[in-house]
Amino acid sequence: MQILRDKIIPFDKIGALAAELSERGKRIVFTNGCFDILHAGHVAYLSQAKALGDVLILGLNSDASVRRLKGASRPVNSQSNRALVLAGLSAVDYICIFEEDTPYELIKEVLPHILVKGGDWAPKDIVGSDIVLDRGGEVRSLDFVEGLSTTGIIKKLSNN
Repeated sequence: MQILRDKIIPFDKIGALAAELSERGKRIVFTNGCFDILHAGHVAYLSQAKALGDVLILGLNSDASVRRLKGASRPVNSQSNRALVLAGLSAVDYICIFEEDTPYELIKEVLPHILVKGGDWAPKDIVGSDIVLDRGGEVRSLDFVEGLSTTGIIKKLSNN
């Protein structure tokens, strides 16, 4: 379990880690999300994101942030459980939990080379795109797997 916990980096340490990785010539890819109930769409998306660079840093919405964004009944899984599950994926190198509703401040810390979100986001609408583009980086909208969503899974469970 410790090896998984070592992938979870506190907000106040992620900037220094990202700077060190960049200095070593690593291309940092950043994405973010709630990842409340992990499903095949998440795994495919994170694998695609990782393939774009050397290191994938994932910003994970805190429990309070998820509640503000998704409602009082969410998240289904706690931030610590969500982080541990994500840490178990080979595509994810580091995870940083953020408290805000958007990862803007986290992106300012990480300064990724590539910023990605799912296909339901237009690149111009991706939070933090200004930071990445101003530094000569890339912003990508990756393929969205139709029919797979945490909200859809929850609806299916509640209908059964």
